[in-house]
Amino acid sequence: MDLAPLIAKKRERLAELDRLVSFDDFYSDPAKARDIMREQARLKELAAADLEARTLRAQLKENSALATGTDPEIAELAAAEIPPIEARLAILDRDIQFALLPPDESEDRNAIIEIRAGTGGDEAALFAADLYRMYQRYAEAHGLKLESVDSSPSGLGGFKEVVFKVMGDAVFRRLRYESGVHRVQRVPATEAQGRIHTSTATVAVLPEAQEVDIELRPQDLRIEVCRSGGPGGQGVNTTDSAVQILHIPTGKIVRCQDGRSQQKNKAAALEILRTRLLEDKRNEEEAKYSAHRRSLIGRAGREEKIRTYNFPQNRITDHRIGLTLYNLDHAIEGDLDEMVGALQQRDMEDRFAEAGLS
Repeated sequence: MDLAPLIAKKRERLAELDRLVSFDDFYSDPAKARDIMREQARLKELAAADLEARTLRAQLKENSALATGTDPEIAELAAAEIPPIEARLAILDRDIQFALLPPDESEDRNAIIEIRAGTGGDEAALFAADLYRMYQRYAEAHGLKLESVDSSPSGLGGFKEVVFKVMGDAVFRRLRYESGVHRVQRVPATEAQGRIHTSTATVAVLPEAQEVDIELRPQDLRIEVCRSGGPGGQGVNTTDSAVQILHIPTGKIVRCQDGRSQQKNKAAALEILRTRLLEDKRNEEEAKYSAHRRSLIGRAGREEKIRTYNFPQNRITDHRIGLTLYNLDHAIEGDLDEMVGALQQRDMEDRFAEAGLS
């Protein structure tokens, strides 16, 4: 697909926004000014990425010619530079395609992630802990900040449930595809006869809600403070810092206990509540879209089995796009870039088709 005409339109739009920003009364409407500056920043990133991509394509063409030349030394040097150029171009092309898609305001937000043990007893809880650790490692590798919100530990070091927030650049865009049922096949540590067991854990990735998205009226909330629970000996047992909030209109209950400050736990619980209410709102809006739009991989339901982690075969398979990789040992340590990249690519193709841009 030739993206040049679409990029040209975006450049025209950027020039228009640059003119608007220069007006004396630009900040008379702060909300509108903020939206314009946000759009301007996105388009500037697109223009910079397009310029870099065009420069690298010219360099790639030159290196390809030199690599087939008669001078062996120059050919070797030119050939060695080709792979990193191609790798950088692949990243830039994906970024450019994202920038050309119809905007989704949630993509650039932080993410709230909820992991719950599914079928499989203690092994499912251990798998939930493995997934939590996997996302921790992924966040560390990409300079993202992870903040625990709430957790319910199980025996043997697992989790019945763990809720955490991931903060940084375009977090929801990176992790939105993780929502769904994750299945593990392995020999549990508790299995004496060496049999392979199958267990599951559910992951929900939600875009962080803002106060302007969802209004929480005090009369709709019932807030209770109670004693935090946790493994014996931890200080969390000694303070009445846990906060539980009931949203009366919907019956939703949110609990936060991972911080020792009651005020911080309350703020975190309110944030989770807004996020869950926003997700319900998004789902209602999604139901109005076409069946094709609802089927996109970025909208995987919590009940859908999306991925299998087979430890005996060192295999990880994403069932939505039919991708199988034999690097589970690396993926479970947070190396999800190849998987995330493939999911992003398929999502972009579907969204381009839905928008009539393919």
